[in-house]
Amino acid sequence: MENVHLAAEDEDDLYSGYNDYNPTFDSEELDNDVGFQQAVRTSHGRRPPMTAKFPGTALGGRPIGTSFGSRMPMGSSMGRPTTGAVQDGAARPMTAVRAAGYSSSLARGSTFDPLGQSRGPAPPLEAKNEDTPEEKIKILEKKVNDLIEESCLAQGNGDLQLALEKAKEAGRKERALVRQREQTGTADHITLDLTYSVLFNLANQYANNDMNTEALNTYQVIVKNKMFNNAGRLKVNMGNIYFKQKNYPKAIKFYRMALDQISNAHTEMRIKIMQNIGVSFIRMGQYSDAITSFDHIMSESPNIKTGFNLILCYYAIGDRERMKKSFQKLICVLLGIDEEDKYISPNDDPHTNLLIEAIKNDQLHQMERERKALAEKYIMTSAKLIAPAIESTFAAGFDWCVDMVKSSQYVELANDLEINKAITYLRQKEFNQEKDYDQADRYADLAMNADRYNPAALINKGNTVFVKEDYEKAAEFYKEALRNDSSCTEALYNLGLTYKRLGRLEEALDCFLKLHAILRNSAQVMYQLANLYEMLEDPHQAIEWLMQLITVTPTDPHVLAKLGELYDNEGDKSQAFQYYYESFRYFPSNIEVIEWLGAYYIDTQFCEKAIQYFERATLIQPNNVVWQLMVASCYRRSGNYQKALETYKDIHRKFPENVECLRFLVRLCTDMGLKEVQDYATKLKKVEKMKEIREQRVKSGRESSARGRREGSASSDSGQSSHGTSAKGERLSVKLRSLPGSNEPYEASSQRDLDASYVDPLGPQMERPKTAAKKRTEEDEFADEELGDDLLPE
Repeated sequence: MENVHLAAEDEDDLYSGYNDYNPTFDSEELDNDVGFQQAVRTSHGRRPPMTAKFPGTALGGRPIGTSFGSRMPMGSSMGRPTTGAVQDGAARPMTAVRAAGYSSSLARGSTFDPLGQSRGPAPPLEAKNEDTPEEKIKILEKKVNDLIEESCLAQGNGDLQLALEKAKEAGRKERALVRQREQTGTADHITLDLTYSVLFNLANQYANNDMNTEALNTYQVIVKNKMFNNAGRLKVNMGNIYFKQKNYPKAIKFYRMALDQISNAHTEMRIKIMQNIGVSFIRMGQYSDAITSFDHIMSESPNIKTGFNLILCYYAIGDRERMKKSFQKLICVLLGIDEEDKYISPNDDPHTNLLIEAIKNDQLHQMERERKALAEKYIMTSAKLIAPAIESTFAAGFDWCVDMVKSSQYVELANDLEINKAITYLRQKEFNQEKDYDQADRYADLAMNADRYNPAALINKGNTVFVKEDYEKAAEFYKEALRNDSSCTEALYNLGLTYKRLGRLEEALDCFLKLHAILRNSAQVMYQLANLYEMLEDPHQAIEWLMQLITVTPTDPHVLAKLGELYDNEGDKSQAFQYYYESFRYFPSNIEVIEWLGAYYIDTQFCEKAIQYFERATLIQPNNVVWQLMVASCYRRSGNYQKALETYKDIHRKFPENVECLRFLVRLCTDMGLKEVQDYATKLKKVEKMKEIREQRVKSGRESSARGRREGSASSDSGQSSHGTSAKGERLSVKLRSLPGSNEPYEASSQRDLDASYVDPLGPQMERPKTAAKKRTEEDEFADEELGDDLLPE
């Protein structure tokens, strides 16, 4: 043993002497000292059996363990010299402390070998047997969890279809796992949490993909299983699906069931469910029930959205006093936002300044700003909504709201409300009331006095002057706003409108071109540019700007109609028809577009197609006889005399004094050999006599006014009231006069106009009955003659 100790010293052991102490009186480890125990044993004692000597040991005893596993201590104490196993030429001293995997007696030049790899390969670990049922089950469970995670990640990335596929696959794997558990007799080890996760994720993905029935069925499986703890709260999700389907009664039912199954400890969740119930009642129009929910929330845990909804409900039922109280509650809601002082450095410490700059625009501060902006929006909207309702006048109501805001935490909103009040006066369009002008002007002046360089205040002042038609002065205010803020688009737009009113079209054009460089996709700016080019008599540029405009607003019927009008003025009928037709498709009630399309089909000799447009005009203006006369004339033109006769009879029932309708009834009855001709001829003579009497009475009055009345009467009789005064009617009057039944005299509307033998540009049609061909000559001969005495009323 002494030789080993000396050898360790010779090796310059770095740890030598570390645990040196006098072992003479150390008796605590004698029981573990093998040498001592062998020495004290008698021959009667049981000695350990001797085995072959292992090389490298000081004694022919048992070998000392390797660095793997536990090593049996041989020394009597940590400082006592012990035998060591010499491995790879290095004798390792042994202490009472278990080896840490390294040796203090490394030979010079040898490498550190904590794992003992230099002693040959370690015995191989026992291979994991993946064929056992339990191992297969574990692998399958991991696969299910991985699929759920992949589904959630796909949903987060916006790929809802992939998320649903992964959720379905997880469901299939989980069912296979359950079957495997049952087959191996370990059904009691089924993981309920995994089953819950699979079903919940699947239902959620169904809902995200608008597969509402499947989602509801999956949620039903969860909530009906009593083994799932807290599954009842998922009825909120089911209620949300019914809400999305607009099945509000059922949504409320499930919200209430969820509310019953959630304890009072979960206050926040209960408040959110009650909000959903209140909103559902609003959608159903049951404002009293909604008020009950919102009132409870505002008393328990007030928040901005609920306060705003409560004001809406009281406004809906017209409760003036409750509106006031709810507004006061709304402005008292605490937002939980610290003051801005925390972003102000208390000293000139550069490190503190850097920290404050870093947090000025962090996500938390952004969230605080968004919350504050939302609260201000709700307060402003509420004030504008209830101001006209809570007091006798809008001004008094708005003043009350301003006073309330001034005494609240939103005191800075008071100035915004004052400016908003002025804008509201401008938008009321009751321009004949000087009081409103004065009030709007006064508030604009107040805003300017508060901040003379505020572009918004200058624009509002310019607007009040613009309304009074003092365009030169308004332009000065807009220019001053632009000098203070060159990027103020409102000032630039209003300045362009002002130059347009002043007739300074080139300057207006310059304003809107600059504005277009800032707002590339502004539909209003593009339309103003097109309108200015049209006023400058440059239709090609106007068309170019309108073409750009319809790329931004492709369904605007007025823009499409304007394009049709410009192409029509340029003589391009096919392009004009295309845009007029598109305009009619998006807005089938524009009477000018209908009129143009009807005239177009008359020009192209497709009277049958013109009928549908004039019938549409009849629905829009049922008291204007001209459209019904157009329909009847189109039937005549197309050869459908029976339908034309029925239409004229219907017109006569509605407008019994219409002369032109009676004339065509006489003519059609004569041509068709009907006995009713005498009745209509008698009525025609009576109506013409009454017309003459009225004209004579009118002549007795003042000549100028008589002329106006006579023209009005003629217009009423002939059905041209919609054409005589409109520019559009004048432009189309030539086209509409081509139809018998508009305003041409009866004698000129012979049946020669009904040329049934024209070649149809759309191709040959079925041959018409030849009976009318023989009659045409007789009709033409008859048309050249005067009506016989027997056909005229006595």
